[in-house]
Amino acid sequence: MKKRIMAAAAISALILAATACGGNQPAATTTTAATTAAPEEGIMSHADYAAADLEAEVKVYTYVQAKQGWWEKEGTGGVATFYTQAQDGAYFIYDMPCSKEDYDKMTPGTKIKVTGYKVEWEGEVEIMDAKYEIIDGDTFTAVAYDVTDLLGKDELIDHQNELVSFKGMKVEAKKDADGNDAAFLYSWDGSGEDGSDLYFDVSKDGKTYTFTVESYLCGKDTDVYKAVKSLQIGDTIDMEGFLYWYKGVNPHITSVTKV
Repeated sequence: MKKRIMAAAAISALILAATACGGNQPAATTTTAATTAAPEEGIMSHADYAAADLEAEVKVYTYVQAKQGWWEKEGTGGVATFYTQAQDGAYFIYDMPCSKEDYDKMTPGTKIKVTGYKVEWEGEVEIMDAKYEIIDGDTFTAVAYDVTDLLGKDELIDHQNELVSFKGMKVEAKKDADGNDAAFLYSWDGSGEDGSDLYFDVSKDGKTYTFTVESYLCGKDTDVYKAVKSLQIGDTIDMEGFLYWYKGVNPHITSVTKV
């Protein structure tokens, strides 16, 4: 289900980010620059972050992997949501105040220092009320980690928000508003339209999971959106995306390939 749905009239501007969305992007690679600087006091490792209490202040170095959109918001210079990852783990940064100028600078691989508060929403652990600093001279883009064999296991959540892949998944039927079988639905209940989030079910080893193409991340003109609309029940597919959580695993898919 779309998180914290906002009325369209309340959004002055939305810039969709297509940089993460499948088909027209090169394979992700790691491109880190060597550094000899001593660790900054107070900066957390991902293990430190995972161990921190909810509502605790956190401070991390991380790298932008994808952007879910930028909005004008009263009382700020604008806000944006980011999928980020460092070499030891990932962080979802929700509604971080930032200028449009800085948003445009934060292309995939950009290093940022983020200070905010660790919170949880329906199982999704994220950073809110965040401040950032762009760090020049060091970049990192994540390689998708195959979590297919972790589906249904407790260990899967250890990779929450990371760029991950799923191999050999079978497309299962969903029921549309008329009770008919469908390969995907517009919105979680089929009430949407072209341009809404896409929801589709896939299975592995007899268990079925719901995956999503988040329209703010990958809009209707992206390759992945078109690929999901072309799916047929029974297709076998490989996918990449970010391991988002909503009352259980609910990946935000950025690439789909039929196999």
